[in-house]
Amino acid sequence: MPRRRKYVEIEEVPGQPLRYYPHERGGGMVAVGATVAPTAFVHSRAYVDPGAQVGEDAHIGDGSWIDRDAVVGERASIGTAVHIGPGAVVGHDARIGSRAKIGREVYVAPGVKIDADVVVPDRVQVKEDLELAA
Repeated sequence: MPRRRKYVEIEEVPGQPLRYYPHERGGGMVAVGATVAPTAFVHSRAYVDPGAQVGEDAHIGDGSWIDRDAVVGERASIGTAVHIGPGAVVGHDARIGSRAKIGREVYVAPGVKIDADVVVPDRVQVKEDLELAA
């Protein structure tokens, strides 16, 4: 019986595959070069790209993508289908609602809540809660 691979490869640039391994808690895909705390939860359909860091007790929801070099702080919660852009920083205890899009090099202060469906443009500092305009 052939052995089953415990990783997935995705060819982002032709000839340069990225290798992802399932995280212990949740089974989400974590790239070689990413750092995810053992106590973090990464949903089975979530991805953490190379250079990204996910802190202790953080939660990454279904279908979410933590892009290259992004940081998700301790106890931060990332909802479903969220994109955290390259180089973005989500502070500890922050909450990002489902389907939110956090741009490149955005800074989300510790404890801040961003509602579902909010789009934060590149290089913005979010220091207070953001709600979707009605």
